Amino acid sequence: MIIEVPATSANLGPGFDTLGIALNLTNRVVIKPSRFFSVSIRGEGSRNRKLKSNNIFVNIFNEYYINLTNRRDNFKFTFFNQIPISRGLGSSSAVIISAIIAAYEMANVSISKKRVLSTALNFESHPDNITPAVMGGFNTAVVEKNQIISLKKEMPSYLKAVVVIPDRPISTAQSRTTLPKFYSKNSAIFNLSKNSLLTAAFFNENWELLRVASKDKFHQKYRMNALPELFEVQKVALENGALMSTLSGSGSTFFNMVYENDAKRMAKKLKDKFPQFNIKILDFNNSGARVIYD
Repeated sequence: MIIEVPATSANLGPGFDTLGIALNLTNRVVIKPSRFFSVSIRGEGSRNRKLKSNNIFVNIFNEYYINLTNRRDNFKFTFFNQIPISRGLGSSSAVIISAIIAAYEMANVSISKKRVLSTALNFESHPDNITPAVMGGFNTAVVEKNQIISLKKEMPSYLKAVVVIPDRPISTAQSRTTLPKFYSKNSAIFNLSKNSLLTAAFFNENWELLRVASKDKFHQKYRMNALPELFEVQKVALENGALMSTLSGSGSTFFNMVYENDAKRMAKKLKDKFPQFNIKILDFNNSGARVIYD
């Protein structure tokens, strides 16, 4: 059995902890019954020995599998990771989501995507990453009475994501300490208005409004100070066709959305300017987390 979960870009400018979008860059875990427990990792994180000895996926999987079956069985877990770790692309959410789905599938107990989301709240309190990871597409989400309530918009194929992945991470926990403890009324109104317009623009496919709607006063500039090159990344992207250019999650990745015809040109400009960074052109993922039986 294979569990596949996409990368995500969250916040999307003013949508702090509420907006997210799924990208067609996935982590896969292959699970097979085995006489002995084993973990192998290929791709991102393969050189990190701690991921094998203290694997969050395995811990969550075992917790739910044992609770569902009253058994402690052995499995062989093989991870094929494409999502960079600690780069603001939802690698932690992908682990949480895949572990929950895998436990239910291996226990032969059905679980809806909405139930997966509510279960994932036990490990991730912010819905902006876990919701698109499960649902796919663009999502606006809130938490109400320990449940995630969300709306999804599927993304058209003529739009692409150009992501700039720096060679250094930004810690989510550490970056939150740089944010103000209080915001002015003017800043709050600014973000509320932009967040509302951004959401409406996505659902109405009015992409030309995104450049204005994606502006933010809550978190981006504070987090970007940890890696000042990101200000120049945003400037170059906006000068070369970006419909929007925002910090992905807490960073360090920068998310840019463009029309398909502008993607290669923008990617080249960014590669020429930032040769030390990894530039990827990605489709959007509309399916979200899924189970594949080989």
